[in-house]
Amino acid sequence: MNILVVDDEAQARERLRRLLADTEGRYTLAGEATDGLQAIEICRKQRIDLVLLDVQIPGMNGLEAARALAALDPAPAVVLVTAFEHEALVAFGNQLAGCLVKPVCPERLCETLTRLQHPTPAPCIGPASPCEREPSRAAPRRHISAHYRGGLRTVQIEDVIYLRAEHKYVTVRHLDGELLIDESLRTLEQEFAERFLRIHRNALVARDRVAGLEKRADGGSFIQLRDCAEQLRISRRHLPEVRRWMQADD
Repeated sequence: MNILVVDDEAQARERLRRLLADTEGRYTLAGEATDGLQAIEICRKQRIDLVLLDVQIPGMNGLEAARALAALDPAPAVVLVTAFEHEALVAFGNQLAGCLVKPVCPERLCETLTRLQHPTPAPCIGPASPCEREPSRAAPRRHISAHYRGGLRTVQIEDVIYLRAEHKYVTVRHLDGELLIDESLRTLEQEFAERFLRIHRNALVARDRVAGLEKRADGGSFIQLRDCAEQLRISRRHLPEVRRWMQADD
């Protein structure tokens, strides 16, 4: 099993390096990375079976890096490594193969590696930690990211006004401009169901940015948005649901 360690702290990488060296050659440390972008690049260039991924890394956080790694072909398994159990409980979702709490103890690491290498889970020694009990779903991201000319641009999800699908991309309209991302509108709607309202097959609007609804002479209905002069058309199909939500919100 080729393993990539991702952590911006040299001490943390050294500890995992030492623990893997103690496995008597059963597992290979194939590389180290200090951030998510570097980890993704390594996994693109060489075969990595497992990524031990810290949550608090520069640029994109561990969960966002895990999503990007899951999109690779082939995709490596990802185990989240965190200093905070409650953080792992919130972040842990189906795209992750497990999680470990810092400082990682040899027994837990060995159990996790054995479980991933064999279809039958290895027996646990003692009660499982809260981090090892899987919540059913991952928490929504706190921001949306996109790669631009070799760099990473991020937008806080609270600053997003609307999301609109155009061709192969989704335009993220936010307080400071626009961002193009390569994600599906349906996936974004599922992840941020409580935050965004669908008004059209190609558009979601932030619920807390909705200012009103305008009916025009031609029969079309448009949503009015705070902090944005642009008005988006509401499709006939979604108009009843938009009206119901607005009445309930009042």
